[in-house]
Amino acid sequence: YLKLTSEGPLLFIQERYGRNSKPFALYKFRSMTNKAPVKANSEFDDISSYITTFGMFIRKTSVDELPQLWNIIKGDMSFIGPRPLAKTDEKVLSLRKQNGADQVLPGISGLAQVNGRNNLSDEDKAAYDAQYAKAVSVTLDFSIIITTIFIVMKRKDVFKDNQNVKQDR
Repeated sequence: YLKLTSEGPLLFIQERYGRNSKPFALYKFRSMTNKAPVKANSEFDDISSYITTFGMFIRKTSVDELPQLWNIIKGDMSFIGPRPLAKTDEKVLSLRKQNGADQVLPGISGLAQVNGRNNLSDEDKAAYDAQYAKAVSVTLDFSIIITTIFIVMKRKDVFKDNQNVKQDR
């Protein structure tokens, strides 16, 4: 459906940073137009003008994350861990190096995602990432997985509260 409704490739491939701050290619289903500028989502004033109609749906339902299963198979990622970030998130990347959060595999979901996701400050994201890195356990991962399921079902914190997002398109 994405290919029928929007020009461009099916997959969005971007360099992200994982364990030990090493770069890798992250795969997602493309949700934005080809004209979208390369910058952090939090830097957009009106992200709606760049998200495709189908892209809005796959973001709200987190379906855009499914290709990251390939990243898990390749060993670049885990199901749970700090989200892999792009160079545009250099402040959080720097804070992670300082607090040791870059010592664990990044994940599709993590403590920051279940505690505010896109509505957290850079400092809060890095603090949650450090908290996770210091307390990695099967129990914590299971708790994050269960919480993630509920958050995805509620479609909570997909976009920043201050972003101009047209929800019904």
